[in-house]
Amino acid sequence: MLEMLKTLCRASGVSGDEDEVRGVIRSLASPHADDIRQDALGNLIVEKRGARRTGKKLMLCAHMDEVGVIVTHIDGGGYLKFAFAGGVDRRVALAKRVYFGRDRVPGVVGVKPYHMLKEAERDKLPELDTLYIDIGASSRGEAEALVRLGDTGAFDARIFEFGDGYIKAKAIDDRLGCAVMLALLRETPPVDCVFAFTVQEEVGTRGAAAAAFSVRPDIALIIEATTAADIPGVQEGKRVCSLGGGAVSPFMDGGAVYDRALWEKIKAIAAREGIPWQTKTYISGGTDAGAIQRSAGGVRVAALSAPVRNLHSPSCVGKISDFDAVLSLARAFLADMGESAL
Repeated sequence: MLEMLKTLCRASGVSGDEDEVRGVIRSLASPHADDIRQDALGNLIVEKRGARRTGKKLMLCAHMDEVGVIVTHIDGGGYLKFAFAGGVDRRVALAKRVYFGRDRVPGVVGVKPYHMLKEAERDKLPELDTLYIDIGASSRGEAEALVRLGDTGAFDARIFEFGDGYIKAKAIDDRLGCAVMLALLRETPPVDCVFAFTVQEEVGTRGAAAAAFSVRPDIALIIEATTAADIPGVQEGKRVCSLGGGAVSPFMDGGAVYDRALWEKIKAIAAREGIPWQTKTYISGGTDAGAIQRSAGGVRVAALSAPVRNLHSPSCVGKISDFDAVLSLARAFLADMGESAL
């Protein structure tokens, strides 16, 4: 699964422009799928027959898109003005590398140099409209030969492992969820499953709403990455979750109140199987669960997430043991679904 995660994180798939990563996921999923289709919005819906049928639909969901930049203007000097696609703290973008398209046109996010700032500006975070991207062009014409308005740019894709089982990469949110689902697709699940690889989660969980309306699941398990604030300066009660603590199963976040019975089931499974788990200690964020839960006549939802530091940045940091715990708990959840009534 770790190698699949690295492959997925290297691929580009900024919200609304997921073609590249969707192609990678399709190539990895197709050999193990009983049916695979792409809907009008771009979601990849994969069906996998299980050992038994229950008469109810179980959907697993992970989003394939990532945060990034989108070009809004090219000036006469060939510099790109941009907006963020998804929620990005502009502090993490300063002086970072980005690339555009399959040709990987490189660029660097630029800002006025410190020695040119007025004293009143030095302690202030630069506004987005003062930032630019330098792609090495000297005119608008040169820039337009490489990049067009509306093109999306992904952050630098370099990956490295470090410390005691840690990994740094962009887009662990939510290529980790996609990697877990791809690993599960290689197995015969206990029950029939629909795997939804969704688009445009980072700009409003739009893909999940369409996928849920199409699939009409009775139960949905969302597999995600979630904010870990176990860092200096954050009070214990506001750390949300911690790296090394295992899979995260929340009872609530900013977009959904999770099904209480399913949450209790996940806790019991983790205890029975000896799988490390934790819950969120701070109500924050949101996932595709919010859109799925409210679709059609309503859907029972649960979530399993990996704790990740520096979420929505070029330098997401996670721990491999937590990723393994998410996979193990998702697999055990499916097994439990096969043995008990949905």
